[in-house]
Amino acid sequence: MFWKTKSLEEMSDSEWESLCDGCGRCCLEKLEDEDTGRLYFTSVACRLFDEGACRCHDYEHRSERVADCVRLTPANVRSLNWLPSSCAYRLVAEGRDLYWWHPLISGDPDTVHAAGVSVRGRIAASEDKVTLEDMEDYIVRWPQLLPKRARGVTRSAAVDMNKNLIPKKKGI
Repeated sequence: MFWKTKSLEEMSDSEWESLCDGCGRCCLEKLEDEDTGRLYFTSVACRLFDEGACRCHDYEHRSERVADCVRLTPANVRSLNWLPSSCAYRLVAEGRDLYWWHPLISGDPDTVHAAGVSVRGRIAASEDKVTLEDMEDYIVRWPQLLPKRARGVTRSAAVDMNKNLIPKKKGI
């Protein structure tokens, strides 16, 4: 439970990377109202986003390939207003613990999907298929919300849910 004992700045590269829960919410396109500064999430994903894996398919070179891709750092996670409230980087920066469905807690990368937190199955389009003028048509609220099934589950219930994610082999 290194995230409880280390600051973001003290984490190794592998610890830092393991904080990502694989939800994909940060890879959704966002719009900002120029007059109010209000941010709106869309159901449009970055062109490098792999919806099935809920990961960037060229993570190592993402900044070179997508000019406005934001690399999360210990310094900027404290100031980025678009990070979802469930984001582990944000939670740790705020001194809070991870949710039961986070792979570091559950031991299974699929619990983020089972809890309904990830964007898997919710992407309407890739950014290279939607014009900026049409982006408003894709505004959604769900990325800013935490699904009910993702809140307040006990560790034992999380373990039970985790067991149900493992496909049972016939005849065994």
